[in-house]
Amino acid sequence: MHSWNDIIKFVDDTKVVGLISKHDESAYREEVQRLTDWHRTNNLSLNVDKTKEMVVDFRRTRRDHSPLHIDGSTVEIVKNTTFLGVHLAEDLTWSFNTSTLTKKAQQRLYFQRWLRKAHLPPLILTTFYRGTIESILSSCFTAWFENCTASGHKSLQRTPPTQLEETEAGLAASPPERCERTPAAVSQSGSLSLSIQAHNTLG
Repeated sequence: MHSWNDIIKFVDDTKVVGLISKHDESAYREEVQRLTDWHRTNNLSLNVDKTKEMVVDFRRTRRDHSPLHIDGSTVEIVKNTTFLGVHLAEDLTWSFNTSTLTKKAQQRLYFQRWLRKAHLPPLILTTFYRGTIESILSSCFTAWFENCTASGHKSLQRTPPTQLEETEAGLAASPPERCERTPAAVSQSGSLSLSIQAHNTLG
């Protein structure tokens, strides 16, 4: 493996990260080809239709990036990708991640309202909220919450557990409000950091 390339694998999800310098993509493309050959040698099938490529380019003058070709098929270039539930955008901002999580949480609140109308016990309402809604809003928040924009924070604050305020005072604050203290503490301790240095990502 080239020193500028890295392979990140989790179960059946594999990411190839390559740093392109001086417009030289040879090392990155060779790494992808080696991965393809490895799959073929080990009788594994690589689903090219589900394989996506994201280009992170902060140069003032951006050049068109030639798409990858695997087994004669062209790999689609996308503006964002998902890894372990976190949505990464080509501009490395968290706006898309925040809006996606907020939208998903708002959809789950619909079911929360129906459960409340059914007069279910507070313990069940609390368990449902924490397992299906709060878990979405707080997923990997130590990596992205502090780097959200002001509008992103506002959108998160607009998804409060209003259905539970009458049943459990401890949930009166929304998940982002409770989570806000934790990332700050982690940052001060320096025990957790997130660094993205890739220019290209294959998923």
